[in-house]
Amino acid sequence: MNKKLKTALTIFSLGVGGSAIYILPYIKYVFYEQQMEVMNMTNAQSGMLLSAFAITAVILFPLGGIISDKIASKKLMIFSLIATTILTIVYAMTLEFKTALIIWVGLAITTGTTWWPSLIKAVGKTGDPEDSGKMYGIYYACNGLVGSIINSLALWFSTKGETTRQGFVYAMIVTAAFTAIAAVMIFVFYNEDGKAVASSGEEESKFKFSDVGGVIKNPFTWILGLSVFVSFSLYSSTSYFNPYLIDVVGVSTESSGIYSIIRSYLFMLLAPFGGWVCDRVLKTTARGFMVMFALIGLFTFGVMLIPSSVSTTFASIYTLLPAAVTMTLYGISWSIQRELKIPAAVMGTAIGISSCIGWLPDLFMHTMFGHWLDIYGNTGYRFIFSYLIVLSIIGFLCGFVVQRSNSKRKAEE
Repeated sequence: MNKKLKTALTIFSLGVGGSAIYILPYIKYVFYEQQMEVMNMTNAQSGMLLSAFAITAVILFPLGGIISDKIASKKLMIFSLIATTILTIVYAMTLEFKTALIIWVGLAITTGTTWWPSLIKAVGKTGDPEDSGKMYGIYYACNGLVGSIINSLALWFSTKGETTRQGFVYAMIVTAAFTAIAAVMIFVFYNEDGKAVASSGEEESKFKFSDVGGVIKNPFTWILGLSVFVSFSLYSSTSYFNPYLIDVVGVSTESSGIYSIIRSYLFMLLAPFGGWVCDRVLKTTARGFMVMFALIGLFTFGVMLIPSSVSTTFASIYTLLPAAVTMTLYGISWSIQRELKIPAAVMGTAIGISSCIGWLPDLFMHTMFGHWLDIYGNTGYRFIFSYLIVLSIIGFLCGFVVQRSNSKRKAEE
């Protein structure tokens, strides 16, 4: 088996795992009504599950980073997938709110603490150093594609049950099957020593707990966290173009749904293109950040300038522009880690701290956006878009700081 095929199988395996492991914690995105019906939940209880998941994940991310620096990525990823498989089966057998609350806390541990930092390190080690952006882009493309397949299969099997409960259990079995398959794939295609089969072969110094303080003091740890915070916020906000088209532009629910699918799934396939642009055209991810954050800010500002007299088709197509760049950027947001002054031995710790910062939008942003829309009506979208423009400026500055630092370092060398 040649190097390119090994690399492809490795990144595809990680993509399958990365999509499968997050199906259950975010199951409400596809099975919202079915889940509430079979569990006899209220909307508030449905939200409590995801809140418990997000709070636990954010608190434990730094611990997960430290663990990923002490234990091989392969072992942690396989453990995470097997544990998530077990939690999914237990959930399918119980479907009771109090038990589900405990399960969602457990999912925060298996998907956040032990999985996420290890995954990001694993993707970063796959391929050659100059292909970092491309590897993350391919990973996210696989992630989006496989996620669509898993959800489609789960939906199809859910229609085969004689009752809604039975159909929902079938869907959970499909989800559990894919996390189990992903564990096997990573066992087979990911190198035994915890490095990707196509790693550059660089020797890493061993992690020491005394290094944690240095990671916290390193300003680039916080720049990484802030840039992820911005990119994740922009990624999560693309869903608000859907109600915007319905409430402000006047697009039908069905048509808006089609545009939403394009934004959420189809545009994920642009991630490899973003990686290629950063690696081969702009030569650095930092420059890619500057270009893409600038475009997102400009396109979002353009949405606010769309006159009410313009056709609904033009307005709908235009709103795809900021979403397209956002999804392209999101797929490479972690590839900038290779351009930071963070030692490889403590990269997992840095990723854990950065993830803690990066996932904070889940704790407040949707509530804040919802409050604006409840209080100000359609005018609330102007507040939302203005917030996104400010975030784009911050993201641009993050890229600028990293690029300037890299240029200065190269000049000194």
